[in-house]
Amino acid sequence: MKINKTILVSPLNWGLGHASRVIPIIQLLLENEFKVIVASSGESEKLLHKEFPNLQFIHLPNYKIKYSRRNSQVLTMFSLLPKILFCSIIEHFKLKKIVSKNKIDIVIADNRFGLWNRNVYSIFITHQLNVIFPRMLKVFEFVYQRILRYFIRQYDECWVPDYTGNTNLAGDLSHKNNRLKNIKYIGTLSRFKHSENGYSYSEIFDVLFILSGPEPQRSLFEEIIYREIESSLLKIAIVRGTSEKTVLKYSCKCINVANSDELNNLINTSKFVVCRSGYSSVMDLVVKNKKTILVPTPGQTEQEYLAKYLLEQGLFKSLQQSEFNLKKIKVEELTNPNFIMENNDILLKEILRLKEK
Repeated sequence: MKINKTILVSPLNWGLGHASRVIPIIQLLLENEFKVIVASSGESEKLLHKEFPNLQFIHLPNYKIKYSRRNSQVLTMFSLLPKILFCSIIEHFKLKKIVSKNKIDIVIADNRFGLWNRNVYSIFITHQLNVIFPRMLKVFEFVYQRILRYFIRQYDECWVPDYTGNTNLAGDLSHKNNRLKNIKYIGTLSRFKHSENGYSYSEIFDVLFILSGPEPQRSLFEEIIYREIESSLLKIAIVRGTSEKTVLKYSCKCINVANSDELNNLINTSKFVVCRSGYSSVMDLVVKNKKTILVPTPGQTEQEYLAKYLLEQGLFKSLQQSEFNLKKIKVEELTNPNFIMENNDILLKEILRLKEK
């Protein structure tokens, strides 16, 4: 007789953010005696395998997202829409086989549109209920919103990692077009514990760079950083966010892909952090109450909006990639976000409720 439910957790491989924010979900599932199977690919799969080496993994190909080298991603975004839809259809049919073969009871999909199935209880995770298009593509924004709402409706629930009130982290991204009946706000998703002090540990590094996101923009920012630190006397640590090898010319601590313990230690022992304004990074650094400079991926409207929104909220500083200059950063002008964390046991309650499904 089957007692413990089997849950398939599948994050999108679009940078490491989707994978990192399902880590606390997987941890809670395991603590509450669910059987967890992970379906992913690429760097996301490698990160989760590093975190949970004893879990069963199923290789599920990603959308193979690749950005342009230019600051504008207009043409790239336009070309990605049909590709994402096609890949969603493919993964939807692959899921049928996975569910049947592994006797899946529940599916938790982070931003993977096609991972719903009428024979199982399915949950979609996203902070983007409202997707912001570049000005040149605004005419297609309404169409995409309709498509997004269609896919969200196919899931039994849609978990939004943010808070319901005016004090929130994602602004219009998670609080506009949020009238669907299956939406639930579950608070922040972070693999770290809340810290009252941004750096209560002995400081070893002046600055920690955390790189992530689709190529080639990840590598372009990495090249800028290496040029900046060439003549710097600062103590620097870098998490590259990729397992692809590179030849380092400068003396600094460098990790390709950091697990939670490694990254937590680096954040604790650094004076401030420089990273992309990806939402998962934002949640982690708010939870850690860390001084941070956000550098949005050029042309990625979600990150550009978040960087501006969080700057206006007084939580983080922001710089454009094209104007990034390490020498002009004044640490004394950086402040801890001190975001007021609401009661964050919502996720645990939702996990426990899944035992009844």
